[in-house]
Amino acid sequence: MGKVVGAAILAHVPTIMLPQDVRYDLNEGKEITLVPGLKRLRTEVMETLDYDTVVVLDSHWATTVEFVITAQAERSGLFTSEELPRGMSQIPYAFQGDPELARAVANYDEKNGTWVTPISDPHLPIFYATVNLWHYLGRGLDKRWVSMSVCQTATTDDFLRAGRALGEAIRDSDRRVLLLASGALSHTFYKLRDLRKHEASDPKHIYSEGARLADLERIEWMKQGDHKRILETMPEFKKFKPEANFSHWLTMAGATGEEANTAKGVMYSEYENSIGTGQVHIYFPEPEGGFPLPKDVTLSREDPTDDSAAIVGAA
Repeated sequence: MGKVVGAAILAHVPTIMLPQDVRYDLNEGKEITLVPGLKRLRTEVMETLDYDTVVVLDSHWATTVEFVITAQAERSGLFTSEELPRGMSQIPYAFQGDPELARAVANYDEKNGTWVTPISDPHLPIFYATVNLWHYLGRGLDKRWVSMSVCQTATTDDFLRAGRALGEAIRDSDRRVLLLASGALSHTFYKLRDLRKHEASDPKHIYSEGARLADLERIEWMKQGDHKRILETMPEFKKFKPEANFSHWLTMAGATGEEANTAKGVMYSEYENSIGTGQVHIYFPEPEGGFPLPKDVTLSREDPTDDSAAIVGAA
């Protein structure tokens, strides 16, 4: 029987890939906490925990008619970001995939009333929400890495359904899996002519006071292990435009028992700003007795949906 042995919500912002002197220039002469936080996470978790596969819930990979999960035996190449090529250019990556686990997830999609398609095409694009985390956490470690997309027409319930399919596939495998929800909290950028005034990491630069307070509230609930409260208040949080409608965290929640999960988060960074958006690293160690199993329910793909909950676009 497989299981989730750890989970995290992690920032992937381009700033972490900039040279140190550039980061210092942008941040009033000091280091952002996101970089040493990832280094500490690597030392304390990635290099010591017993796991086989990392599944990245990639908030930058937007699909439209289904969730997609990578099923290549290996992936390698040089990554240049279309969003910020001067900041993320020709970054090398090379890692094993886990096609067996990817295909297994698809076996549970219809039961959970959703669509998850494994793709093994070697030319499938890769996104920096995966590459940046692998750069810090995966290089030199002999682990499998898999990415799962955000379906940009999905609702909150759809993300939970996809997460349950992922969790059931893990449960019925022999894998020990680490889940990385790669993405931000609130996610509104300043406009072009204003954003350079707000590049420092101090949370006073978060786009609005309401967004900052909403982020801090959810960080506190994560630290307390109150995942139920986060789920119950998703409609309120959506007012502050969480990245990709918080798909990365919701899919992780679906795989780890949703409101039954009481795993307490450990901070691996301070809460920081990135040109208006809320960023943080929080790791959830496996609780005593393990993470709860995903909800075992049978749902229909024909269930009515609440159109107001659909993503307009994955940022």
